[in-house]
Amino acid sequence: MELQVKVAQAVYILNHDSQSSNRVAANQWLVQFQQTDAAWEVATSILTSDHHHHSFVSDFEVEFFAAQILKRKIQNEGCYLQLGAKEALLNALLVAAHRFSTGPPQLLTQICLALSALLLRAIEHRKPIEQLFYSLQNLQSQDGGDVAVLEMLTVLPEEVIEDQNTDSSLVLARRSQYGQEIISHTPMVLEFLLQQSEKRFDGGIQLHGRNRKILRCLLSWVRAGCFSVIPLGSLPAHPLLDFVFNSLQVLSSFDLAIEVLVELVSRHEGLSQVLLGRLQFLKDMLLLPALTKGDEKVIGGLACLLSEIGQAAPSLIVEASAEALALTDALLSCVAFSALLDALLMRAQVDDSTYSEHSGTVDLPDGLIQFRMNLVELLVDICQLLRPATFIEKLSFGGLASVNMLIPWKEVESKLYAFNVVADVVIEEGQTFDFSFIMQLVTILSIREPDELKGFKYIVYRSLADVIGSYSKWISSFQANAKSLLLFFAAGFTESLSSRACANAFRKYCEDASTVIYEPPNLEILVWIAEGLENSNLPFEDEEEVVGAITTILGSVPSKELKNSLLAKLLSFSYEAIAKLIDEDNASQNPAAYLQILNSAARGLYRMGSVFSHLAASSLTVPASVDCIPGLLSVFWPMLEKLFRSGHMESATLSAAACRALSVAIQSSGQHFVSLLPNVLECLLTNFASFQNHDCYIRAATVAVEEFSHKEEYGPLFVTTLERFTYAASIMGLSSSYICDQEPDLVEAYTNFTSSFVRGASKDILAASGSLLEVSFQKAAICCTAMHRGAALAAMSFMCCFLEVALTALLESMACISEGSFSAVAIQVISHSGEGLVSNIVYALLGVSAMSRVHKSATVLQQLAAICSLSEGSTWTAVLCWKSLHAWLLSAVQALPVEYLKQGEAETLVPIWLKALAGAASDYLECMNCNGGNSSHRHMQGKGGRVLKCLVRQFAETHRNIPNLTSFAITK
Repeated sequence: MELQVKVAQAVYILNHDSQSSNRVAANQWLVQFQQTDAAWEVATSILTSDHHHHSFVSDFEVEFFAAQILKRKIQNEGCYLQLGAKEALLNALLVAAHRFSTGPPQLLTQICLALSALLLRAIEHRKPIEQLFYSLQNLQSQDGGDVAVLEMLTVLPEEVIEDQNTDSSLVLARRSQYGQEIISHTPMVLEFLLQQSEKRFDGGIQLHGRNRKILRCLLSWVRAGCFSVIPLGSLPAHPLLDFVFNSLQVLSSFDLAIEVLVELVSRHEGLSQVLLGRLQFLKDMLLLPALTKGDEKVIGGLACLLSEIGQAAPSLIVEASAEALALTDALLSCVAFSALLDALLMRAQVDDSTYSEHSGTVDLPDGLIQFRMNLVELLVDICQLLRPATFIEKLSFGGLASVNMLIPWKEVESKLYAFNVVADVVIEEGQTFDFSFIMQLVTILSIREPDELKGFKYIVYRSLADVIGSYSKWISSFQANAKSLLLFFAAGFTESLSSRACANAFRKYCEDASTVIYEPPNLEILVWIAEGLENSNLPFEDEEEVVGAITTILGSVPSKELKNSLLAKLLSFSYEAIAKLIDEDNASQNPAAYLQILNSAARGLYRMGSVFSHLAASSLTVPASVDCIPGLLSVFWPMLEKLFRSGHMESATLSAAACRALSVAIQSSGQHFVSLLPNVLECLLTNFASFQNHDCYIRAATVAVEEFSHKEEYGPLFVTTLERFTYAASIMGLSSSYICDQEPDLVEAYTNFTSSFVRGASKDILAASGSLLEVSFQKAAICCTAMHRGAALAAMSFMCCFLEVALTALLESMACISEGSFSAVAIQVISHSGEGLVSNIVYALLGVSAMSRVHKSATVLQQLAAICSLSEGSTWTAVLCWKSLHAWLLSAVQALPVEYLKQGEAETLVPIWLKALAGAASDYLECMNCNGGNSSHRHMQGKGGRVLKCLVRQFAETHRNIPNLTSFAITK
């Protein structure tokens, strides 16, 4: 009784106390309490006793917590309970289910989940499902017990059949067996549901609530495949199908009834034909009234159902039987998809308040956006059934010939939306259409003054841009359209509502109409557009699309003189913005003005990066004699070097922009950049030393390493770069998982740099970097324990990379591993770092984030085992051997707090894992030998590799819920 009071008090504090420290303490106490044996008795007593727990605590909160405790303990420890304890717990849960059959539904659901979990772990019973149904029959005979039975039947199929990843202790084979047993009880369940559906109640609310519970239960069994055991011929007359259709007419049960029908159609192909006979009913009784009232719930539900029927119907149409012809007629005439399209387009229009130019509305209402998202699949299906020609004819934009006439903009916008949605279907059909109505709209919107294009007109502008982008291949074939379209895009860039759609459409049009745009007048328009971007305030990603498209066109201009002139105009804004920041005395300006200059320079750098990137792609198709990258580089680097050496680089935004532009320039320039490499790396290292929270400098250096590490003459330069990065205070400070989680970007940047260095450098350079690689390897072993997924995986990728390169070197030099060679250095690094590596890998497999690390962790362990196995037979056995791995694994397990492991796990884990590691190492080495030392895509292959990965995944799955997981790091 005392424990019950403590539990109640802790639950109250957790849910209601205003002090976060008190809530944390209460949570910790409750987590520890759940691990105790006393939790079984206390939780059971709470659910079965009638007394109140405490005057200030909600009974529901305590009871719900108790039900959750039992469910979790059964899932984790239920298989260890004695038979007598299981039977007593079963009886207690049945009592609780009956007791709360009229109580809060969430509580009853938790109790039923616990009950099903217990029976599914009743290994002593040969047929636990049969035992369950026997218990349910007894429960049903009690007063009010049918409510609990209904809830139990609802959760059971979901627990056993559908969710197969929640509990690894219930193996797949047993789930399959239980699933078959469940399906065998289908007749009994359907009869029970039918009896429940025929019951009558005095209150309408009670009846509607009961019907929803019946539909939920039926939906669960439909998903389990219950109707597969019922002859198809008996489905049309099945009384439960009538019950579902009757439920469609009740608003409170409409959504669940739709879900049941959608599941039936998707799982039973023959049922589409059955439902077609009732589609007239759906249209007359539900759809038309809903369209009149604007009932979004009913319209959306019917749209989903009709879409599902439309997907299933083509397979019946192909049969060309009399029934198939009747089905075609039903779809096209009885169901009247053409009329349905008209109704849906009307419903997809904006309302009057959005349409009003004085409403201040800046976009479509959220409800309309969601409705249109739900409508996409149905519109595509209707287009396929009607054929694109008929569909587009239904979207006729007739009457737009006169600019002065009153245009129904609401109707035009909804039709543009539909036209864009079905673009893939129309293009796949291959039949071209008259797009003159699109150009009419372009002309009408382009000639209007800016003050006329406000509010809803820009939504129309956006929808029209989407259509142009989707059909750009066809629209671009008409040369006369080029100027009008370019001016249309330029006007759209100035408004936030239409800028993204116009940028996307502009890029597609430039790609598809490149031969047309090469005309000199069009090239001038492109440059004019680029010069005006500084006033449009486009987001960076949109501006990059526009600048990239323009650069691709300019880069393919055959005349070098014209190309350089146009590129100079394109980059004039960038040059001026950067020069203004560097040359003027900005310190004396007010902060707002300085920030504006700084942001302009950053935007200019982003534009330069975009130009380099897209010029590199276009330069592949032009002769070297007209390659303009060397000329741009001669202007770019001196300006950037001067910027790097200024005090402005303290700005994170400016640093990121400069490093991005530099990285793209390095990748694009190739050999033209080699002579600049020492100065570039010096600037990056100097700035990182000053601003160590700017990881962009390491990322830029990584690009340089990736591009030029193969050049032997620059090997010492890259070693120096690695040394200065490694011994920087911020990198040396990565000493625990907690710190790594505070600086995940820095961890990713540094480990990616070291990976690139190890992959690209020669064996001699790597051998000379032994001490640096050892520090880097130990830092990566620490970082792999971070909770941040990206940081942990980047660290593991570096360790995999190092171990793979080490394995390749060892295989090449096993006959004679000389002192000072990379093979010897690798053995020394692993020997010094192995204990910390294994301990941190094991720790990384604990907690909720462990599953994302299973593959990398298993790969690292497999590679480590392969290296220890190789070293076992060499002259370096005294430094590294199989016993080393055994000792590291044993130390890692013993170092874990006792509460992190299950009873007896510490004694059994090491020998089981060592056996799996031996098999995995053998597989890995065999794969490498068969492929000439190439281990690419060979991880986890073979039986040994798969067994190891299975063990690692199982360990991670069973140690997800570790309480109070603390910061951890072993460096050696």
